[in-house]
Amino acid sequence: MRSLGLDRPEGEASRQRCSAGLGAGEGALVEGGGMEQISSPLTTHVLDTASGLPAQGLCLRLSRLEDHGQQWTELKKSYTDSDGRCPGLLPPGPMKAGTYKLSFDTEGYWKKKGQESFYPYVEVVFTIANETHRFHVPLLLSPWSYTTYRGS
Repeated sequence: MRSLGLDRPEGEASRQRCSAGLGAGEGALVEGGGMEQISSPLTTHVLDTASGLPAQGLCLRLSRLEDHGQQWTELKKSYTDSDGRCPGLLPPGPMKAGTYKLSFDTEGYWKKKGQESFYPYVEVVFTIANETHRFHVPLLLSPWSYTTYRGS
C-alpha cells in the first residue's frame, strides 16, 4: 500500500485489519454479534453516491482520544449492513464526553467493487460535550469524493 504522505502507523495497521476482515456478502454482520438492532447513542449511515445505493460491507472503526498520552483507543470495529448502517456502535445510554473518531476503510470498500479510489480512508473526528444527546454521522461517498455533516 503506498503512502500519500500521511504517516499514520495506527491508521495503516487499522486499514490492514479491516482489509483482512469480511468478504463480499458478509457485511451485514456486526463483529461479535448478529443483526440485532441496538439503540446506540451514536449512529452512522454510509451512502455510495456513485451507485445511489447504501454502502454495504464497508469496514469502520470507532475510537476515542484518551487524555493520557493523547492516544486513540479503539472502541469498536464493525461493517455496514445492507442499508449502509452500523447498528450497535456504542451500548445504549449516555456517551462519555470527549473526542471520537470514525475511520472508514474506503479503499477496501472500493477494491471489493473493482473500483479505484482517491481516498484510502476517511476519518471523521468529532467532540461530544453533551453526553445525553444522540449523534448521527452520515457519510456520502464516491470513488473521488466524500462529504459528511452532523445529522440528527
